[in-house]
Amino acid sequence: MVIKKEITTIGFDADDTLWVNEPNFREAEQQFCELLENYIPHEETIKRLFDIEMKNLHLYGYGAKNLIISMVETICSVIKTEVSTDFINDALNIGIKLLHKPLILIDGVENVLKKLHGKYRLVMITKGDLIEQERKIAKSGFARYFNHIEIMSHKRSEDYVNMLIKIDCAPENFVMIGNSLKSDILPVLELNSHAIHIPFHITWEHEMHDEEINHPKFTVIQSIGELIEIF
Repeated sequence: MVIKKEITTIGFDADDTLWVNEPNFREAEQQFCELLENYIPHEETIKRLFDIEMKNLHLYGYGAKNLIISMVETICSVIKTEVSTDFINDALNIGIKLLHKPLILIDGVENVLKKLHGKYRLVMITKGDLIEQERKIAKSGFARYFNHIEIMSHKRSEDYVNMLIKIDCAPENFVMIGNSLKSDILPVLELNSHAIHIPFHITWEHEMHDEEINHPKFTVIQSIGELIEIF
């Protein structure tokens, strides 16, 4: 990929691009399956939980809050009799442990940010609960490298348009880097901006996109360290 001189602003996704996120949620889901294993198989628990999360998405958004509330709702849907408070407490504890997980940075991220800081305008663009994402950003220590940080409820093309207006950046001067084709890549390509996909080894079902992307401003790299050569 050749980055044209027109690029002035680089957007970085956060979860599973700058730091590890999805494996923590998978671990929490596994613990929840074990909580209900005497009632329904693990596969059924995962399906019910996901369906309820999707139903609740417009109410609670993305992140641990939706997962926690959806776990409680799943318990109530599985156990038809009066639900023991122990089940509820166990589900809440799974969510609390998730929120207190140590932040693990993706290898090579800080070196890339140091190299690009000052050469381009760097923008962190993350999606999820405001407080939850602010906590991760603070733990990462990465805020000092970014000219602007945007925490979105959704990552649709119109959300990127609003962000670009806010930072006074034309779409052709912007490139977005992230692990989610659905949230980080496709909405940006709709604006005719550049997009770089860095696949992560685990992807949440809701973020899956299986169709091939054929766009002149789209490229795929295997590690964030490759950005140093690109830019």
